Amino acid sequence: MATLLRHYTFSLVFTAICMLLAVWYGWASTGSVVATLSILWIVVVLSILEVSLSFDNAVVNATVLRDMDPVWQRRFLTWGILIAVFGMRIVFPIAIVAIAANIGPVEAVRLSLDDPQEYERIVSGAHIGIAGFGGAFLAMVGLTFFFDADKDVHWIGAIERGISRFSSVPAVEIGMVLLLVYGISTALPAGDANTFLTAGILGLVTYIGVNAIGAIIEQREAAKKASGEIVRSGLGGFLYLEVLDASFSFDGVIGAFALSNNMVVIALGLSVGAMFVRSMTIHLVKQGTLSEYRYLEHGAFWAIIVLGVIMLVSAVFHIPETFTGLIGATLIGLSLWWSIRHNRKEANANPA
Repeated sequence: MATLLRHYTFSLVFTAICMLLAVWYGWASTGSVVATLSILWIVVVLSILEVSLSFDNAVVNATVLRDMDPVWQRRFLTWGILIAVFGMRIVFPIAIVAIAANIGPVEAVRLSLDDPQEYERIVSGAHIGIAGFGGAFLAMVGLTFFFDADKDVHWIGAIERGISRFSSVPAVEIGMVLLLVYGISTALPAGDANTFLTAGILGLVTYIGVNAIGAIIEQREAAKKASGEIVRSGLGGFLYLEVLDASFSFDGVIGAFALSNNMVVIALGLSVGAMFVRSMTIHLVKQGTLSEYRYLEHGAFWAIIVLGVIMLVSAVFHIPETFTGLIGATLIGLSLWWSIRHNRKEANANPA
């Protein structure tokens, strides 16, 4: 219990600070106890929503971090979380409004505070492009995990073994995502379809580009090691995780407007969730949970595929964020339970 608390102490303190800020902001802006409690409640609900949507994010973060050197692990868990909290939860929505409305960032902040309905309308209006980019990127992340010829551990055996057989086909996952993006675009009006296709292609290019940077860095490291140098860099992994976190954040940021169109309230609620992702990631890496529960990664990557598809489909149909979070949590919960069951079978077959 003490070890568990150590991993989550900072997040709990951060949560308490955000809740106090919510109370202060509610009272300062409304002067009403009822309105202040309403704002506090929305911040709590947003925090829970963000955490529920982020289980798979934490598992995938831990998967990448465990292979990075300690220096870059620390950089991601410090600089990376600052980018996640302040970049995606605060700067990103303001940037969308500034670009869409062709106004400066200061004017965008004023708009968010003085006319939150218009601010919400502009951010929500960018949903088509966000869905295309984020959905394509996440779908690639999930599919690449399963299209791996060297992968010898399978959770949903019949499906995962079938996928592995096609892993030798070059760029098969890219083709699948392109077909999916194109198919969904045919259900959209001409202007939206063009935006969706362009964003989806940019999502694919971003995924390929980030992985290319990682591959180049790895080649340089290999050359240095061959000459006797011991220099390891996690820059490629760092960039990959930042884009991945941004893609995970899209649905939370857009979905937050279903509860509030106040930028301060949304930022407080989503920031708490982002901080808990950091704590969950540290917990998974430090405790070696991924190696202890062999199917946990599989559940997370299946959840990523589902989230990617849901984001893409959301360009046509509205899908509640609660539903998205429940699917991700269910898949991870099932993979965890399956892992525990496997461990028990191994223990019974090989008693000490």
